[in-house]
Amino acid sequence: MNIKQAKEYIKNTVKLYLKKDEFGEYRLPVVRQRPIFLLGAPGIGKTAVMEQIAQEMGVALVSYSMTHHTRQSALGLPYITQKEYGENTFSVTEYTMSEIIVSLYDTMEKSGIKEGILFLDEINCVSETLSPTMLQFLQYKMFGRHRVPEGWVIVTAGNPPEYNKSVREFDIVTYDRLKVLEVEPDYMAWKEYAAERRVHSAVTTYLDQKKDHFYRIETTAKGHSYVTARGWEDLSEILILHEEENLPVDETLVGQYLRNEKVVREFTAYYDLFQRYKKDYHIFDILRGIPSDGAIVRAQEAPFDERLSLLGMLLDKVQADMKECMEEVAFLTDLRNVLKSADRLSENGSAGQIREYLEKQKEGRGKLLEKMRDANALSDAEKRKHNALLCFLEAAGRTLLEGNIATGEEACALLKEKYKGKMAEVKKETDCTQKELHALFSFVEAAFGQGNEMLILVTELTAGSAASQFIATFGCPDYSRHSKELMLSERRDSISTEIDGLGIFE
Repeated sequence: MNIKQAKEYIKNTVKLYLKKDEFGEYRLPVVRQRPIFLLGAPGIGKTAVMEQIAQEMGVALVSYSMTHHTRQSALGLPYITQKEYGENTFSVTEYTMSEIIVSLYDTMEKSGIKEGILFLDEINCVSETLSPTMLQFLQYKMFGRHRVPEGWVIVTAGNPPEYNKSVREFDIVTYDRLKVLEVEPDYMAWKEYAAERRVHSAVTTYLDQKKDHFYRIETTAKGHSYVTARGWEDLSEILILHEEENLPVDETLVGQYLRNEKVVREFTAYYDLFQRYKKDYHIFDILRGIPSDGAIVRAQEAPFDERLSLLGMLLDKVQADMKECMEEVAFLTDLRNVLKSADRLSENGSAGQIREYLEKQKEGRGKLLEKMRDANALSDAEKRKHNALLCFLEAAGRTLLEGNIATGEEACALLKEKYKGKMAEVKKETDCTQKELHALFSFVEAAFGQGNEMLILVTELTAGSAASQFIATFGCPDYSRHSKELMLSERRDSISTEIDGLGIFE
């Protein structure tokens, strides 16, 4: 299966393992909660997908790489204690709590979240001294005498032995206590993730044309040669920073992330071409609705790979703006709920009480942010939303204090004005993005008509979560019209094929 399918499977498993009966007891006994074992090649996103699951499900996540653990750190250190049996006192050996178990209790204490996922990576690379204890852990969820707290689901991961010399094959007894998911690299599954993470469009448009370059691990005369999903994502991040600072991108830089000479050479050449397309086509003019005649003619005459690159650049900008708009909408929704409560206080309250309420809201939101961060359950979008709300509350409280406002009604009136100002800003942004979207459809229609490029455009907008949310919220007549036309065309072609198959006109 691919990493997207594995993600859904793990989410469903966590949901079932945390299901409770009418008495608040977990339905599935701990001994029957088989840990999941993600088995797949390095760099395909096993760790990243666990972070997504925790964030989406609102549970905590504690991650450990088992290659770093010795028997002592995993099981705890021995110490001598005294015990009485009958009339005799004996010295016995006890063990301190495992570092791993301690981290679970620490996370629960700091975050207040009592349920979560314990993710143990490289579990098939544990040291020889620790290996015998893993069977006990996988079946009974215990390290030494200390049990994993209730409400924590265990997910493990590892690489097949051909990728890691430290790997030791599990025996049947161990495998019989695991739910094994074998994960294979899959570009189309990764592309959906890449859209959410805003991976550089030079990377995705290149891989659209060179899917076989997405993931490869080879052994050559010079040693290991490899390209992984992790490498592409890390390369994307550094490309964005290089562009912000106007720094050059060459084979030396690309080769630090992609360890395959052919892929490095071809991607670097493509990236240079990609940057030239951006300048030659004046993509910002296209999205302002004023493309030059030369840009339309060149696009019409361009080979398909150039058309894909152009479309990727345009989509990248529009999708990023749609994502930003939807994050602003989420911020405004949260802010409106906060201000509604302040409005109720204003009837009989003073401006001081309103300020105190805002301060408490700011303090509570700050603590929530810290707790989610401690639990590793905070997505980038949620972090931006909470920080935006904190900034608003801070600025509003300062304005109320400096404005010499006495009554609660006056304070709320000022807060409403600030809220309306934010709404106006978001309205301006959404209007601008809608115009960009219209300009994009107009350009693609003028240059390519109802060809494959239009199909790609509609498909990408449908697949992108932020794009589909934006269109559903604010509408896009161009999208509705073209998606309907494309669906009718596909249905017509399907019917024609069925009729031909009947042989009626032979």
